[in-house]
Amino acid sequence: MVVPPRYARVVKIAVTGSGGLIGSALCARLESAGHEVARVVRPGATPSGRTVSWDPEHGTIDRAALEGFDAVVHLAGAGVADRRWTPERKRIVRESRTTSTALLASALADLGHPPRTLVSASAIGYYGDRGDEDLDETSSPGHDFLAQLCRDWEAAARPATDAGVRTVFARTGLVLAGEGGALPKLVPLFRLGLGGPLGSGSQWWSWVSIEDEVDALAWALENECSGPVNITSPTPVTNREFARALGRVLRRPACLRTPRFGPELLLGKELAATLLFTSAKVHPSVLQGTGYPFRSAQLETALHQALGTA
Repeated sequence: MVVPPRYARVVKIAVTGSGGLIGSALCARLESAGHEVARVVRPGATPSGRTVSWDPEHGTIDRAALEGFDAVVHLAGAGVADRRWTPERKRIVRESRTTSTALLASALADLGHPPRTLVSASAIGYYGDRGDEDLDETSSPGHDFLAQLCRDWEAAARPATDAGVRTVFARTGLVLAGEGGALPKLVPLFRLGLGGPLGSGSQWWSWVSIEDEVDALAWALENECSGPVNITSPTPVTNREFARALGRVLRRPACLRTPRFGPELLLGKELAATLLFTSAKVHPSVLQGTGYPFRSAQLETALHQALGTA
């Protein structure tokens, strides 16, 4: 079992996006370790505990309330796959990330005593569709919508970096959790025996368990890494291998191939291509280089844990 970092120097931590799948799990983990966590929330939100108010759409944030934090974890952003990608939806997805990051980074840079560390969310969508190419944090970016978004998302944190705040860009892969994300949407089809590879199934899926996602974010707070950090398992798999593993875990056949046009009709061609058919074989070289101990390095172990079938 992974022993969480001790946070010898990190005591007070502010978190945006604290109500989401990853944010809520991270806040619970940090608080259970005895740290003071403040949730950065929009007007009208009523979470328990300490809060910091902000409204990215209107460019406001309580700068005074940000004084005194050791670190900030920035996870806020509209759901990429929540709706079909119309031009308006793509604008919302983009601005919810770039605008909020720029606002937060500028506010941190203006503080009399800025935090030592900013961990800002990003995604392995940065790399685009790369086939069988092995990718790590030194790899070049892709060229599609999500890749450009990730580049601009990370660039928006520059004011904090320029002010001397150690900044980590957490490039997250497919997060496996039983209570949210993509996995609960796949499971019903597989339980009915209707699961299987998507398209050719040769596209690489770089995944991470929710436990390792949270632990890796915590690790980034304590360890002196900076810049991009891939938060993915060290064992990426093809979509075909993913389908077979999920079938074994659920004890169901997983050989019914889904033609590409099906998801494209349901999600739209661009969103389907980005979410399901983009191939990114991503390796967490920085995490491994800093000695991060993965809790779930193997896919079937992670699926059993997420679905409670272990």
